[in-house]
Amino acid sequence: MSFDYDKYLRPNKLPHIWCPGCGYGIILKALIRALDSLGWDKDEVVIASGIGCASRLPGYVDFNTIHTTHGRSLAFATGIKLAKSNLKVIVLGGDGDMSAIGGNHLIHACRRNIDLSLMIFNNNIYGMTGGQFSPTTPTGQRATTAPYTMTENNFDISRLAIGAGASFVARTSTYHVVQMEDLMKQTFMHKGFSVLEIMSGCTTGFGRRNKMPEAADLLEWQKKNGVSVSRWASMNAKEREGKYTIGVLHSEEKVDYLTAYDKAVGLSEG
Repeated sequence: MSFDYDKYLRPNKLPHIWCPGCGYGIILKALIRALDSLGWDKDEVVIASGIGCASRLPGYVDFNTIHTTHGRSLAFATGIKLAKSNLKVIVLGGDGDMSAIGGNHLIHACRRNIDLSLMIFNNNIYGMTGGQFSPTTPTGQRATTAPYTMTENNFDISRLAIGAGASFVARTSTYHVVQMEDLMKQTFMHKGFSVLEIMSGCTTGFGRRNKMPEAADLLEWQKKNGVSVSRWASMNAKEREGKYTIGVLHSEEKVDYLTAYDKAVGLSEG
């Protein structure tokens, strides 16, 4: 029997706005399957987003959802978690939303290690607003605001999150869909601030400007260039060029923000 997605969707909000070939539909279905497998009640799950193509996902799913302002979803989610710590709060957004205008919120959420789960949909571009380059657009690639190719160095979001103090960081892609679903579950179950970066393709804003006009081209790029952490460790600098690691990149157990705060104000023992 096929999986029943309908019970988790808001049919009056469909069809979705994503372009043909966009990887976000793959992410949507994996998210639903992951949450279903965890057995959480829909009323205890909150999904928050900001602005951009990725941010439209909460509107399609039947959970507690909030569509906030550009780059500020982590601030809203922090308030929700502080007010009702029993809720499972998931934040999602694109690479521009999270690492540009929302970059400061990202690093401080990592630093606090507050118990939130963040999924960053990284398609290397501002897809919704016209194909401008984002902080993750690879050097040498083209965008509407980089017609002669990108000359800036791009962010490695996962390394940034690790450096800022997130206690769980992982990366996958829309090609590696089985791994994606498993990493989503690990991300949601982790106690502390957890980050899952998902490499995704944008055919309209990125692919057609960079000799990958079809969805299959972008999936092939993800397949070719995503390498496991163990394989990465055995590769030399030349072999690593243009590649990215997938899997769990960092995991540690440390006190989350709410636990530390409760202890400080005498609400818990220890």
